[in-house]
Amino acid sequence: MDERTYTADAEPGDHVTVAGWVHEVRDLGGIAFLILRDKSGKIQVKFEKDEMDEDLVETGLNVHRESVISVTGEVEAEDRAPTGVEMLPGSVEVLNEADAELPLDPSGKVDADLSTRLDNRTLDLRKKEVQAIFEIRAEVLRAVRDYFRSIGSTEINTPKIVATGTEGGTELFPITYFGEEAFMNQSPQLFKQLMVGSGLERVFEVGPIFRAEEHNTPRHLNEATMIDFESAFIDHEEAMDVCEGTLKAAYEAVAENCTEELDLLGYDDFETPDGDFPRLTYEEAIERINATGELDEQLVYGDDLSTEAERALGDDVGGHYFITDWPSEIKPFYIQDYEDDPTTSKGFDLMHPRMELVSGGQREHRYGALVEGFEQQGLDPEQFDYYTKMFKYGMPPHAGWAYGVERLIMTMLGLENIREAVLFPRDRQRLSP
Repeated sequence: MDERTYTADAEPGDHVTVAGWVHEVRDLGGIAFLILRDKSGKIQVKFEKDEMDEDLVETGLNVHRESVISVTGEVEAEDRAPTGVEMLPGSVEVLNEADAELPLDPSGKVDADLSTRLDNRTLDLRKKEVQAIFEIRAEVLRAVRDYFRSIGSTEINTPKIVATGTEGGTELFPITYFGEEAFMNQSPQLFKQLMVGSGLERVFEVGPIFRAEEHNTPRHLNEATMIDFESAFIDHEEAMDVCEGTLKAAYEAVAENCTEELDLLGYDDFETPDGDFPRLTYEEAIERINATGELDEQLVYGDDLSTEAERALGDDVGGHYFITDWPSEIKPFYIQDYEDDPTTSKGFDLMHPRMELVSGGQREHRYGALVEGFEQQGLDPEQFDYYTKMFKYGMPPHAGWAYGVERLIMTMLGLENIREAVLFPRDRQRLSP
């Protein structure tokens, strides 16, 4: 296929070979049209039955939709064609014939429910608007990586098979590892902290995490992709600055480089976040939620925020915002508390009006205080010796956070279900494909 030309590059007067999928065949009697689709777009192939070889016409018009073919011929201008050009074929080769009955319609003329789409994801992704989601996702990851590199952060890859859970608890997937029990990692949290204690100092990772949560909602997954950041010699306020910077970089890159994809998804005016994100303390957030009157019961200090509470506050704020200074008992053991108020942590969350996107904070870098935090949350420090012992050898102050990529894409594009932002989702009901 070295001689292949993308359909978008076919110009009048060219002699080309194009290859792709049969999108549609329209037989109008003496003349017929085949629409061929490839990554770049579509092209109309015209068959003039009385003037062309009978075998050529039969091959082109009897092939099933979504079969893979190549067509060689001349390109001519045609204002009535969908793209302003059409091909007069000299040869048509069927590279792979598709079944006549398809489980869903890639043209999008017949809708399919999400379950059917996910069961047949390869076919589903032949729809340009579905492809657009993943082109945007790829652009987000590119922009975020570029932003991290611009601030001197090194990309790392940490283990996904571990001996102990990052945060303890029952939300772990156990596996057998050469006769021993191991787990799929809940987070790279402990490893990225160890890296800030190395000579790397400032690191980031884009990778999978696994959580055996029993949730079955439109915004939860059991395997997700996280964007993690950790840096030595910064505090929680500076970590929030970086967090805000990555999100704005992602939005700006999509707005600049994904105009076609946004058009396909119906975004006439894609808005990028502007101005500094508000930073509300947990206590202020509770007060504002209660003041909305949207909840059946008033929240009290120490309550976690329900989905309803998050949405009430999101509607009130109207854009991205941080919640800071969470109660210590709500946040993990590795989040540092304020010296003058050990009941309040230096943890924060970045919120979209629909849901939480990021969890982060200043980390506890002192060995004694870290071990005490383990014990307070019912965890055995001995099980995490590989982690805690490094805090005896000169661990600097540090802070960081983690994004869920799928939630970022879901909120950015207004998707109704997080599974639309994943190629092959893993949840309680779905282990295949």
